[in-house]
Amino acid sequence: MSEGTEQAAPAGERGVRIVVEYCEPCGFESTYLELANAVKEEYPDIEIESKLGGKGAFEIEINGQLVFSKLENGGFPYEKDLIEAIRRARNGEPLEKITNSRPPCVIL
Repeated sequence: MSEGTEQAAPAGERGVRIVVEYCEPCGFESTYLELANAVKEEYPDIEIESKLGGKGAFEIEINGQLVFSKLENGGFPYEKDLIEAIRRARNGEPLEKITNSRPPCVIL
């Protein structure tokens, strides 16, 4: 028997949909693009979508559940924390809100 070249998704792995709502006039699009690129690098099959949000917003939902809010935390999420949340969602584990945040960049 010859070995197949197709790889099946690991058992129990689930589809993940991410929505990032951000304030475009605030200049947060570049932060969204950086995060989206990091996510796609780690998980090329992830569906990630952006939508314009209110003033100061940078909110991240995974499968409809809010996992990060700049309005609550005052900063942006660390990529490693978002990657971990995605890993948990793919494995069907409960999602926890990301509470660590890095301060927004300030140009003086």
